[in-house]
Amino acid sequence: MARFVGLVILVFTITVPPAFAQVDLSGVWGQRQHEDQQERGPGGELGDYLGIPLNDAARLRADSWDAALYGLAEWQCRPHGADVMWRSVHPLRVTKDIDPVTGETIAYHFNFDDLLDRVIYLDGRPHPPEEAAHTWAGFSTGKWEGDVLTITTTHLKEYILRRDGVPRSDLATMTEHIMRHGDFLTIFQIVKDPVYLTEPWILSTDFQFDPRANTTPELCEIEEETDHPKGWVPHRLPGTTTDAEEFAKKHNLSVDAVRGGAETMYPEYRKTLKPAAGTLGAQAAASQNAGPARAAAADVRVLKIRDNVYMLSGASGNMVVQTFAQGVTVVDTGLAQNADRALAAIKQLSTRPVVHIINTNADPDHVGGNEKLAAAGRRIPADIVAGDAAGAPEGPTIVAHEEVLARMSAPTGAVAPAPVRAWPTDTYHVDYKKLSAHFHGGEAIQLFHEKAAHTDGDSLVWLRRADVLVTGDLFTTTTYPVINLAAGGSINGVISALNHILDVAFFDYRSEGGTMIVPGHGRLCDASDVAYYRDMVTIIRDRVQDAIRKGMTLQQVKAAKLSRDYDPRYGSTTGPWTTDMFIEAVYKSLGGK
Repeated sequence: MARFVGLVILVFTITVPPAFAQVDLSGVWGQRQHEDQQERGPGGELGDYLGIPLNDAARLRADSWDAALYGLAEWQCRPHGADVMWRSVHPLRVTKDIDPVTGETIAYHFNFDDLLDRVIYLDGRPHPPEEAAHTWAGFSTGKWEGDVLTITTTHLKEYILRRDGVPRSDLATMTEHIMRHGDFLTIFQIVKDPVYLTEPWILSTDFQFDPRANTTPELCEIEEETDHPKGWVPHRLPGTTTDAEEFAKKHNLSVDAVRGGAETMYPEYRKTLKPAAGTLGAQAAASQNAGPARAAAADVRVLKIRDNVYMLSGASGNMVVQTFAQGVTVVDTGLAQNADRALAAIKQLSTRPVVHIINTNADPDHVGGNEKLAAAGRRIPADIVAGDAAGAPEGPTIVAHEEVLARMSAPTGAVAPAPVRAWPTDTYHVDYKKLSAHFHGGEAIQLFHEKAAHTDGDSLVWLRRADVLVTGDLFTTTTYPVINLAAGGSINGVISALNHILDVAFFDYRSEGGTMIVPGHGRLCDASDVAYYRDMVTIIRDRVQDAIRKGMTLQQVKAAKLSRDYDPRYGSTTGPWTTDMFIEAVYKSLGGK
């Protein structure tokens, strides 16, 4: 497939002459069925992965996929992603933004009945930083190469490549070449996914100019009509489906061939084919991918979320900073060794002192900077407390669940794991705690205690006016959830916390935007990202629970690689939290012996 990509690009270079004026793509375009029509309308049949260079992890995810997911509130209004939108059954409306002074086209809008307004920027702007939020449309920039518009897209939300459940991760990128030939529009796509594809996936799609086509906005409201238990995630357990065998038998094909993979897309693969009655054979090997490379820690990076609310990353755990006239509120403080860099970044955002610190848990990468930031700040109102022996005012209020204080302090006569000035000064032990908006610049803040999740002392922090949720290690985009059994954590507590996040959060439109969610580690998210993560954790929990019911030992469960479809995205074989450690924590949390 890689050699085919190079050939196509070479053909573009040779055959497309330079254009003295840009080709106009605007207008209404109707879809045209052709050789890859299985990618349109209802999509491919279950078990049909022909022509897709997917890996074993992708096969297992597709085999486990259940269309009943679309009955869940978190799934009902999701549009097609930018890579799949071309196979929509709706007409395509293309409009353009024109600079009123120069007359140049500075952006195109690709729109399918308002399911997705995809903007292609032509003004040379850079793509957002890695930690920025992802969207269904992604972030796209384009440039003209002769009469061909070449588009580069990043920051895509997770989605599916095909309607039978073949997955595409949120680390995927896409390149498109769009050409107009009179009344015909051809789109040539190259999708690269380091998680689920071993080679680029290439497709072409055609549209025909049709000014009579209707493009009516299609709105969506969530309908709570499905009767199911709270937190239910429909899926099929490994080894319980026969879709591939049925599809192969129906079309007189080899089972190994219909399982897809880059090797099946070259002519020489025909020599290796087994009879149509063959088994899954060579495609059944488990993926050994240890997960995508993690970005090394760098200088603290600042990403604006709302007016006066910022996410700071690069100090290990994510931090959130809220600035107001009287001071600064900080949620989590990173590692101690990164505190100076974090404090310097905060001072770039506000000249006022740190007056409030909130901790989501007691882990060093969330409380390590408490002492340094507290020493540089002050409490408000200042007149209710006395200063220390030297007359210095008491430091900021540090708020957390009482279990955080218990873990950072120690019984009398014992050595505490954290210095006294880093300890919480204001704790709570009930289900939630409300912090007055009067002392937070008008921002009402609510803390929710999530019981027995990552630990037994985790807090979800909700900045209500800004509509920003800070999750700590209840949710992360970089690893499987860390379940600290010794500190009272559990897999069911993590799932309960993820479902609570989904209960609190609102979408803006089409399952996107609205409440912005800051994970303990990783990029900025919204509720749809949490829903994907909740689905993943629930599915793995259910698989391990099923294995325990069957009497499987911990070593047998590890050997079965029940998480292998998610390992390329969240797994690791090294580091402080490996896939084996996660599976063991899930197993023991569910009562496995």
